[in-house]
Amino acid sequence: MEQIISEGLAAMGLTGQVPESSPALLARYGSMMLEKNQVMNLTAIRESDQAARLHMLDSAALLRCADLQGGKTLIDVGTGAGLPGMALKILIPDLSVTLLDSLQKRLDWLDEVASTLDLSGVTTLHARAEEAGQDGSLREQFDFATARAVADLGLLCEMCLPFVKVGGRFLAMKGPECQEELDRAARAIPTLGGVLKGCYDYRIPHTDITHRVVVVEKVAPCPAKYPRRWAKMQKTPL
Repeated sequence: MEQIISEGLAAMGLTGQVPESSPALLARYGSMMLEKNQVMNLTAIRESDQAARLHMLDSAALLRCADLQGGKTLIDVGTGAGLPGMALKILIPDLSVTLLDSLQKRLDWLDEVASTLDLSGVTTLHARAEEAGQDGSLREQFDFATARAVADLGLLCEMCLPFVKVGGRFLAMKGPECQEELDRAARAIPTLGGVLKGCYDYRIPHTDITHRVVVVEKVAPCPAKYPRRWAKMQKTPL
């Protein structure tokens, strides 16, 4: 796993931008994930080479379209197994990362990972995103928000943009065939104080898999009524 990650980072032109220890730490994280996956549902991936490519290198691709250096803050919404947030923390040690998830046992495991890998500046948050987004201590406090969830882009924007500072960015990890989602989100993004900055398509090294990062910049405060309750979001999307 470590060799695959190391070669992948090099292929993506990231070797000089991240610590030399990154491949080894990401491989250790991946191994912990696969081991825990035997007793907890963390990922559908079971093989170490696939975890290296489809989890670790996929997360690392965000560094090609966002500057996370310099003591930035990031919230990973619906973090699950910690992706991409924990992987980004390993790659950018001075990044302050908050991992938000609605399942406490996943967060307990992520706390264990952070402790085992001696990572400081990792906070786990047990909450629903639509409720946490109305918390004044979290609202518009982060330079970046990330989400790797399968929810529609418009819903993701309503859940994630409230966390982002004006001038910050939401990085949504999607498949390349998401134009219909982009079209549906065309009204939601400006309503929430955002503007679409563009899409970054990338191929995961040594695979034929292409993914996309949708980059939304926060240009104005999010109206106080957003995010709404999950049922309301689903029933009447913006």
